[in-house]
Amino acid sequence: MSAEAILPVADLETIGSPRLWTITVAALMVLLAVDFMLTRRPHEVRMREAVGWSVFYLALPLLFGVYVWGAFGSKVGVEFFTGYVVEKSLSVDNLFVFMLLLSAFAVPDALAQRVLLYGIIGALVLRAIFIALGAAVLQSGTWAFLLFGGILIVTAWKIIKDALSGQKHEVDISAMRSVRLLRRFMPVTDAYHGSHLVVRENGRRALTPLALAIVAVFATDIVFAVDSVPAVYGVTEDPFLVFATNAFALLGLRALYFVLLGVLTKLRHLNHGLGVILAFIGAKLVLHWAHGIWTWVPEIPTLMSLGVIVVVLVTVTITSVYANRRDEKPSSPPAGPDPRSRPAP
Repeated sequence: MSAEAILPVADLETIGSPRLWTITVAALMVLLAVDFMLTRRPHEVRMREAVGWSVFYLALPLLFGVYVWGAFGSKVGVEFFTGYVVEKSLSVDNLFVFMLLLSAFAVPDALAQRVLLYGIIGALVLRAIFIALGAAVLQSGTWAFLLFGGILIVTAWKIIKDALSGQKHEVDISAMRSVRLLRRFMPVTDAYHGSHLVVRENGRRALTPLALAIVAVFATDIVFAVDSVPAVYGVTEDPFLVFATNAFALLGLRALYFVLLGVLTKLRHLNHGLGVILAFIGAKLVLHWAHGIWTWVPEIPTLMSLGVIVVVLVTVTITSVYANRRDEKPSSPPAGPDPRSRPAP
């Protein structure tokens, strides 16, 4: 078998015209600017505010998906909604790690949303870079589907292994290379100074703990991007749709964090579900690669992928709720003698 048969070049089709890219990026910049204005004055986020913005950021992809469906057909519409569900489910795991980081750095509640906003911006930049690299790799040959599929399957195996062993997310700030590197080049203040990242202390510039927290969040974004981008490429090969699903999933994270703050720790089976989803998409990519060589190999339709993902997420939510209720149920006290039964005189 020739190399050309094994490594055919992938022809990427995209709905992303220059006009659509321009409108999308411009709208993204406007939304980020609004977020910056909202977080300019540090304040504790109330539940009503968080729910309102979460509903808004859930309505945006719904409306965009309806537009894509109407303008480009049901196939593209299903790909967008499936990719968005994948990204949104993975972003919940991001939120859990962000919660641990904010706790580890003892970030004041009033500054939490500013840290999250910087983290989201960093994630968007990284995703854009990874999406461009992914598109370039896919154009070089369909072997990239095999590579992406392998990455997701290995990641899924690690996630499921950790979940089954009961290993929890842990954050060791002192072990993070990015934090150690910053401390080596610049001093760090002991206290927070509002939303300032750099202040002058004892005659020289020093970083605030807020700057370290933002760098730590940005460093974790790199890890998440490695899993996230191949996962969406497993749903659609369109770089524009991959970017749009990532952007919509990330935009609402700041508000969603405060809505799910008390719920995240109760989704004890979330990692099990994410592992299954990543393994499923990895297998879908491998089958897609194999189908290009051996046409008798079946492919997994995108609509079926959406159904599997939704079923897995609903299942792990139900099992998590059941497990939490089972653990919270008080154990019945040992049965004692019936006070009404007295020995006969």
